[in-house]
Amino acid sequence: MTDNWLGWSVRVLLALTVIGMMVAFLKWLKGGKGNWRDLWEAIGGPLRKQTVGIVIITSFIFLVTVLLPLVHFEVSTTKTILAILGAVWVLITAWILSMVSYMAVNIVQWKYDIETDDNLRARKVHTRVRVLQRIVVVLIWLGALAGILLQFERFRTVGTTMLASAGVLSVVLGISAQKTFGAIIAGIQVALSNPINLEDVVIVEGEWGRIEEITFTYVVVRVWDQRRLIVPVTYFLEKPFQNWTRKTAEIMGTVFLHVDYTTPIEPLREHLRQLCEEARPLWDGKTCGLQVTDSGSHDITVRALVSASNASKAWDLRCLVREGLIGFMQENYPECLPKRRFIMDQEEPVDL
Repeated sequence: MTDNWLGWSVRVLLALTVIGMMVAFLKWLKGGKGNWRDLWEAIGGPLRKQTVGIVIITSFIFLVTVLLPLVHFEVSTTKTILAILGAVWVLITAWILSMVSYMAVNIVQWKYDIETDDNLRARKVHTRVRVLQRIVVVLIWLGALAGILLQFERFRTVGTTMLASAGVLSVVLGISAQKTFGAIIAGIQVALSNPINLEDVVIVEGEWGRIEEITFTYVVVRVWDQRRLIVPVTYFLEKPFQNWTRKTAEIMGTVFLHVDYTTPIEPLREHLRQLCEEARPLWDGKTCGLQVTDSGSHDITVRALVSASNASKAWDLRCLVREGLIGFMQENYPECLPKRRFIMDQEEPVDL
């Protein structure tokens, strides 16, 4: 009686745990960037493409496994067939696990929208999930390879005889692949420590671009003119670089003008405010100021400081402000544009 009561208690506890996990998962899914149909597309995309093949192969292997005892083969032949069937089952399992990992990545990408302006958290999650998913897939297929070899006795014997030389071989491989393993470890470190994330705006080797792809060994930077800069992943751990979106995508933009000393500053300041108000989709409404930051022997330097929600908008806003201020001065104060002054001494007339 006590055993039955204990068994039912364990079953109820497990059922409640599963239900709680399902409820928590549904709550986590709630609030994704799309509707449930978009979620089904994220999950069902890879599922529809590969499920048919998995079902056909699994049905065939199951049928062969059922019919095998009805056919009388020699013992060696039967062992070989069973080993092949076991290897195929291992491959199917690895295939399914890999597909599940891809589906998990798609669900995370559906949950965290990377297209919004304030997408720092989403980019961090995407970076970690993609890199870790690649690690998981590599481990899955390494385990599958080991499982396949274990199905055949011949490979087990070869593995046993090679254990004695495995230590020497590992040392040789470690020395020859030192840079490769170092790059892989650096890739994992980048994924966990987040010096860069996908779609981060960075300055690398003097080039402005966005992080397009992060792999175990290299990082692809999409330069503003659509070129691709391929950088070793160790670069971001060993050398300094600029990350404009490390904490937030918000950024300040500056415009410098060199004008004459006679330029009235207040009208320029008011026109800058007007330009920012008219550029509301680009200007985030936080910072808009104009100051004289330097004075030289021939002109003064005026700096316009404006803010935007991301680097792309900041670039367009800077160009708009620069064009607007120059046009304003050309129309209203053309005499205040930069000029060179020369003082010429008048010589006394010479009597002829």
